[in-house]
Amino acid sequence: MDLQSSALGYFIFFSISLLFPLLILFLLKNPSHPSTATATAPTYPLLGSILTIWRNKQRRVQWISDMILSTPTLTFTLHRPLGYRQLFTANAANVQHLLKNHFYNYPKGAAFRATLRDFLGDGIFNADADNWKFQRQLSSHQFNTKSLRRFVETVVDEELSDRLVPVLGGAASSAAAVDLQDILQRFAFDNICRIAFGYDPAYLLPSLPEVEFAEVFDSALNLISERFNSNIPFLWKINRALGLGKEKKLMGKIDEVREFAKKIMREKESELRRRSTLESEDLLSSFLRSGQSDEEFVVDVVICFILAGRDTTSAALTWFFWLLSSHPEVEAEILREINQGKDSDIGGGGAYDEVKSMVYTHAAISEAMRLYPPVPVSTKSALNDDVLPDGTVVRKGTRISYHPYAMGRVEEVWGADWAEFRPRRWLEEAEEEKGRWRFVGRDPYTYPVFQAGPRICLGKDMAYLQMKRVVAGILRRFTVVPAEEGFSPVYVSDFTSKMKGGFMVRVRDRVRS
Repeated sequence: MDLQSSALGYFIFFSISLLFPLLILFLLKNPSHPSTATATAPTYPLLGSILTIWRNKQRRVQWISDMILSTPTLTFTLHRPLGYRQLFTANAANVQHLLKNHFYNYPKGAAFRATLRDFLGDGIFNADADNWKFQRQLSSHQFNTKSLRRFVETVVDEELSDRLVPVLGGAASSAAAVDLQDILQRFAFDNICRIAFGYDPAYLLPSLPEVEFAEVFDSALNLISERFNSNIPFLWKINRALGLGKEKKLMGKIDEVREFAKKIMREKESELRRRSTLESEDLLSSFLRSGQSDEEFVVDVVICFILAGRDTTSAALTWFFWLLSSHPEVEAEILREINQGKDSDIGGGGAYDEVKSMVYTHAAISEAMRLYPPVPVSTKSALNDDVLPDGTVVRKGTRISYHPYAMGRVEEVWGADWAEFRPRRWLEEAEEEKGRWRFVGRDPYTYPVFQAGPRICLGKDMAYLQMKRVVAGILRRFTVVPAEEGFSPVYVSDFTSKMKGGFMVRVRDRVRS
């Protein structure tokens, strides 16, 4: 039976490979008349807009953003092969409809979950309905004020003072260029592992070591993102069924990640049996104490939280420091705010209060995420037929993606200067104290960087606190500038927004200067 299945799979694959070029040549001569919304993405029978999609695969996020912003309703229909359509929107009313008003009609969906299940299993970011509710309720205890204070004043500050500052100090002393994107990812990985597992991978050390768990996790994430962004999903499904190519490699990496996570989980179970109470309760301990005995499910939960905590904050900070390098007036204002803080030494007891009061820095980070949201696109699937507020008809089973990257570029919302990095668009002067700023946020459906509605990110406050503490810790000691003058990063996105090839910088000691 296995041999027959393999032979059939190979026959189908090679038949498609032989016929596909002929089909393209035929369809190029017989394009369908494109709709207004797809004026620059002509569609063809069976192929849809695959040719245009391929031409723009290196700038997929930017291209979809351009298409969305060119439409009157900020909603764009992309025609994929075999008659499959996907909606993309940057319309705030539509986003509120998806994430709040008709929330239960727009879950992640079966196609989304099936694509990521090998890696994320049934963890919170790949879950819907009751499973999602249970995980969210249990996880929420990790994000109360007491937990946030402990997180900032222990986990973040220890990693900052014992690892990040020494690594950057070493770079300043040697005058060597370092990859800030990599350093921030290492910092975030250590942080989230300590919160999720109570485990310290020690990924950020002066030697910038290779750590097996981190390296394997990164490889698995890169491979699963290729699957997720595939324009012809049945190809990866065939490869997975036959154990071929990157799918074979992916399954091996996933097995390594899960085995490593299971090892840590078993050690945590043993620790809980030996000790009735722990000095600090991590996420893994919370799930184990809840009575969860399904080993695979607990591993799913923790892997999802590592994914969320590792790449999002590091991506946001990477783009922030790049933007800051060309805006000295913003850096000067942040430094003024840092110097006015209650605590001038890293790791001091007032760390939590200090970062809470950093209003201008909060605005600057928000502005950086407006232009470069860590997660540029988020996708849902319609359970039933529906009509969006802008009049777009949605058929049952249609995938619809809201697009934070495009939403940060809507001129009607952000003004004619939307392309400028201007933190003051988030601020107004406090009436009670002249010269002090008050943060003026946008509603989460206009600015859905942390999602919105029932699925709004639980770690939003934690992420802001962590990022502000990192900004204060770095800028208090160092000046960070691109290693290459006039450096312009190439934007890439798998699950999060990154710089292709990293962000090489030179670090200068501000105190000595």
